Amino acid sequence: MTFNFSEEQLMIQQTAREFAQSEIAPTSIERDINAEFPHVIVKKLGELGFLGMMVSPDYGGAGMDSISYVLAMSEISKVDASVGVILSVNNSLVCWGLENYGSDFIKQKYLIPLAKGEKLGAFALSEPEAGSDATNQVTEAKQEGDFFIINGIKNWITNGKYADYYLVFAQTNREKAHKGITCFLVEKGTEGFDQAKKEDKLGIRSSDTCSLTFTNCKVPRENIIWEEGKGFNFAMNTLNGGRIGIAAQALGIAEACLEASVKYSKQRKAFGTEISNHQAIQFKLADMAVKIEAAKLLTLQAASLKDAHKSYTKESAMAKLYASKIAVECALEAIQIHGGYGYVREYLVERYLRDAKITEIYEGTSEIQRIVIARHLLSENK
Repeated sequence: MTFNFSEEQLMIQQTAREFAQSEIAPTSIERDINAEFPHVIVKKLGELGFLGMMVSPDYGGAGMDSISYVLAMSEISKVDASVGVILSVNNSLVCWGLENYGSDFIKQKYLIPLAKGEKLGAFALSEPEAGSDATNQVTEAKQEGDFFIINGIKNWITNGKYADYYLVFAQTNREKAHKGITCFLVEKGTEGFDQAKKEDKLGIRSSDTCSLTFTNCKVPRENIIWEEGKGFNFAMNTLNGGRIGIAAQALGIAEACLEASVKYSKQRKAFGTEISNHQAIQFKLADMAVKIEAAKLLTLQAASLKDAHKSYTKESAMAKLYASKIAVECALEAIQIHGGYGYVREYLVERYLRDAKITEIYEGTSEIQRIVIARHLLSENK
């Protein structure tokens, strides 16, 4: 399979690359050290249309395709994966879900400001006892007239501290198990809804992650996404696309590792010559390049299937599984190539490793991706 990018796609890629270098790169180290959320950068991304890339212009979006999204995500994540995941959540998990499953009321009131970058979204599925097993939702929502009263806790929520709108999953009928899960849109500031302290994380430190608490939080029935009891299906359908975003994030990290390693190998000397002349280093660079190209093709394949409105569940799982794996591997090799310098902040590659690891965990661990892939293989060959 080959991909001949259109002029528009290449322009989007170039715009993302230039923005990442000029606006994101200068503060990336400082923000990582201080775990500082990139408020100004996110605002500028919104103004450029990068927070609602795939949303129709009818709802304030840029109307781009998934391949354009992958190209932009990779370029931004190459410079700072923290900014990449903020972009991914708002595009893949929030905006896409609302456009495809939200009512006209939801689209007009919430999707338009999200797609324009005026507001920021979060996806609140995970709980203390519901990570990989998303069916095990303890958070409950009980109906009282035209409202639902939500009680529970959500964990590991990206954009959790600074989002304006939250997609919150809760049990509305425990007897129906996962068929009794419903998704609600909850606004920041709603009485009974609060955020716990921000997590102090290993990587993607400039992205805020925190727990959310709901104590008799009153949400109108009209804020249900799709239908009551369809929350689990909504989450799984949305995560299929989210995995393409995380694959693109991992791809960007891996590409950054290779670029840094090539550059350093041409500058560093050992045994009387640049280390790029040593076969041991050349083999590492070659292996990294092959893995990155394979991950790129898997990710673009999933994106192209999504754009063609074909099934892409298996392909997005494959892309995320492999791209996240090679991101970690490339980061480890980059540190090895840099030697002692790879262990200090100044050379960036230590951050690439810290950032890469989470791509094997969130939006479905690598183990979950293997389950998804295997189930599809077995169902296809009955």
